[in-house]
This record gives sequence, C-alpha cells and structure tokens, in this order.
Amino acid sequence: MTADAFTHLPDLRDRVTHPGKSQLRLTPEMFAMWESRARAAGLPANWRLSDEAIEASRLALLGDHRDGDDLWIYSYGSLMWDPGFHFTEVRLADAEGFQRRFTLKINLGRGSSEHPALMLSLEKQAGCCRGLAFRIAADAVHAETSILWRREMIRGGYAPALVPMTTPQGPITALAFVSNTTHPSYVGELPLAETAATIATGKGVLGTNREYLVQLATQLEVLGIDDPYVIELHAHMSVDEAG
Repeated sequence: MTADAFTHLPDLRDRVTHPGKSQLRLTPEMFAMWESRARAAGLPANWRLSDEAIEASRLALLGDHRDGDDLWIYSYGSLMWDPGFHFTEVRLADAEGFQRRFTLKINLGRGSSEHPALMLSLEKQAGCCRGLAFRIAADAVHAETSILWRREMIRGGYAPALVPMTTPQGPITALAFVSNTTHPSYVGELPLAETAATIATGKGVLGTNREYLVQLATQLEVLGIDDPYVIELHAHMSVDEAG
C-alpha cells in the first residue's frame, strides 16, 4: 500500500489489513502452510488445483496484460478488508448486472467436513453490486496477481473476468472473481433461511462462517453500502443470538 492509497476513502486506512500482516497473502511459503492444514484436515492430495493449473488460469486472462498498465481488482467480500496484495489506490466501484451471494459450499477455510460453510461469490443478476476496486501498479501486476490467484482460484470455484465498472472518479475495467456455476461446490442461491442456518454453524481453521458475515456487514456499513441481502442475513444472525 502506498501512503496516498486511501485518498478517496480515508476512513478505510485502519480497516484494511496491510499485506505484510495478512494470513491470506498466499506467497509460496504461506501456501505451503495451507497445504499442510488441508492434509491435516484429511483432504486428499487433489483437494486443490495444481500450481500449473492455477498459473494457467491466470495467464489465460492476464497473459496479454501490457507491462505498462496498472490493473484494478474488484472486491465484494473479504478482499474489502484483507486484500492480501499491495495496491496504490482504492475506490468505491459498482458492478452493474451482478449481486453478491453466498453460493459456494466449502469444507475448508471457514468450513469443514463436519461443519460446512458458504462462501461468497459474485452472481450475474439484475441490479448492481457495490464494492471496492483496488489498483495494482503496473510493475507489480504479475507478482501480486500470482499471489492473489492462489487464494481465489485454489479450488477453481470462480470464473475470473475483466468487468467494466463505474467509480466516483470515472469508469474502469476491473478483474472480478465471478461465480463458476459449473464447479462441484456451486449450490446456487439457497433460500435465505437455509443460507443463514448454514452460516450460523459453519466453521473451520480460519474461523467461523458467522464471523465472516459479521465482518462483511460491518465493512459495508462503514462504506455506506446498502446491501439488502447481507443486511437480512445479518439480522438472522442477530435474532439467533438473541434467542
């Protein structure tokens, strides 16, 4: 992060984890730790995509990226508070024709075989998803996206795409991790009560699914982003706790 990265959103300065302190910055060393955790949890050797498949996926989209061009990364979930990569600017950004939804069932991270969780994804739906766009400097694009790809494409649950977006400072095109509806973990949008029940019980080595939802709702509130879906899910959690 650079000193002026938060020019447009100064209130975020203390609400975004520095990459150097992120447990989700998947350098080769951190990735090896994840590998160890997965095997300890009993997952088979093929629990994730191979290094070659992950890199091939990245190059398929970014292999022709021009050396002198910066790259915007769109965030709608945990990347909003823990991007795990170095960036030089952050803006509010609207992705038209998309909505954030919990549509991937997972048994790693914030889920396990005994207590599966739901992971957030970006669904092609009517409306608009407001999130954040982080700009990676041109000279760091390939190094930083290699680290990001290990995190987001570890099991191939997303379909990376370059998506046109609007920001208060002007239009951009940003890399977004959209739902891969053909992936075995994809369950689509479940009834809200079922989604809330799964989130309430999901837990794994990175914590609970409930904690993730609370972090998401809190960050959206700080940013002044009104997302009825997240607000309603969060309200379900509050009712459960009160009960």
